[in-house]
Amino acid sequence: MTRSINRRQFLAAAGASAATAALAACSGTDASAGSGSSEPASDATKVSFVLDYTPNTNHTGIYVALDQGYFADEGLDVEIIQPPADGADALIGSGGAQMGISYQDYIANNLASDQPMPYSAVAAVIQHNTSGIMSRAEDGITHPAAMMDHSYATWNMPVEQATVEHCVEADGGDWSRVELVPYEVDDEVSGLRANMFDTVWVYEAWAVQNAVVQDFPYNYFSFISIDPVFDYYTPVIAANDDFAKENPDAVRAFLRAAKKGYEYAVDNPDAAADILCAQVPELDSDLVHQSQTYLADKYVDDAPSWGVIDADRWAAFYQWLNDNDLVENQLDVNAGWTMDYLEQ
Repeated sequence: MTRSINRRQFLAAAGASAATAALAACSGTDASAGSGSSEPASDATKVSFVLDYTPNTNHTGIYVALDQGYFADEGLDVEIIQPPADGADALIGSGGAQMGISYQDYIANNLASDQPMPYSAVAAVIQHNTSGIMSRAEDGITHPAAMMDHSYATWNMPVEQATVEHCVEADGGDWSRVELVPYEVDDEVSGLRANMFDTVWVYEAWAVQNAVVQDFPYNYFSFISIDPVFDYYTPVIAANDDFAKENPDAVRAFLRAAKKGYEYAVDNPDAAADILCAQVPELDSDLVHQSQTYLADKYVDDAPSWGVIDADRWAAFYQWLNDNDLVENQLDVNAGWTMDYLEQ
């Protein structure tokens, strides 16, 4: 099984029904503790960790920590679960899962709602935003303005369209000359091959690496190459605020183990890919290995260590959302995250 990672599921998961079918289709791939090299003690602290989507290389450090016994060594009994139809954030916020995967823009949607749920980012999984626009190489779409007079696959989300429009206009293009067509695929490479659209928002770690594996000629440009305001945190590890306040040592222990898992993936990408494939055998091994090699230097990148969130970058993106009226209520640009539990 090769499922793509795309912004349709990411941005729609805050309660919109667009993601329901995709998430439900993946719900049969639950993994739980017990497959690691050491078993948790009977008095271990139980932590439910909900993924955002189908297991993939964004999650490798978690699976490595499970497999290598890092969680058990910290006195934790960690269960990895798949997200419900309304998304991982709702489960973390309600306390149904103590921790899980989220995104800075998801957290913005929550904070801007009339009744925000209590959860916060506690570590960055990948240090920089690795998403952008992919197209067929033959079309020569190497920068945003070149999207004019071509089609773009949209899922009609305000933040999504505002991001792409900003890039096109900042590059001297005319957004009105970009044809918007519905996003109706689960595999972006297949959609491009079939001429269902000319351009699509993808994650470089998965869809672009999928193009490499399939030997599909493509062009790609990243959003952060156009405007650094889009260098927001996607994905992050989030924790339920009440759980974190009541069990700070457990959250710190989880992050210590996760950090070791991601550091293992940095140093041993092939071995880490093997671990992920062993624990989730339905994944495409070639794609996992290709993606893992790409991500090896992206988990930490230029940060002091894995997991660090930069306050200025976090605030800059929230300020952009405020300035463009893309959230229901104005955001506190410094809200939604904490470094209190991450040992640097």
